Amino acid sequence: MSTADPVIRLARAEDWPALWPLLRTVIRAGETYAIARRTSEAAARHLWLEGPRACYVATSGKVLLGTYYIKTNHPGGGAHVCNCGYMVLEAARGQGIAAAMCRHSQREAIRLGYKAMQFNLVLESNQGAIRLWERLGFETVGRLPRAFDHPRHGLVDARVMYKWLIDE
Repeated sequence: MSTADPVIRLARAEDWPALWPLLRTVIRAGETYAIARRTSEAAARHLWLEGPRACYVATSGKVLLGTYYIKTNHPGGGAHVCNCGYMVLEAARGQGIAAAMCRHSQREAIRLGYKAMQFNLVLESNQGAIRLWERLGFETVGRLPRAFDHPRHGLVDARVMYKWLIDE
């Protein structure tokens, strides 16, 4: 099986030992997510695995390649819009894992009753993600000046990116 065509399934509690090292690496780097770099394992588990509406893993054989969560972006009148976060194992980056997970997440979002997907903080320093999200049909609907304190680049701008998922 190629890593560009991973098996994507709902995460299970027994996936946590493989999930935590991936999350810990990305969180500690502090370069893509507005998550405190010293977030504890318990807090990360709640944030990624237990708190969202669903969490998924992308695997090839027994190797965890990536993960994403899906959650309601805002309650009440905004509950038809979801938010997702994606992380890919460093050794598997650039092999189509994030694209596969994003396509999967859009199908899952529709299945779960969402009508749109919004990414709240896509950093200008993360040009690979911006290119991928644009290729997958997301539009930049807002810009947030100096919204993120990047450990290497200092204050960087961020985008809000959005995609309507259903035909009406």
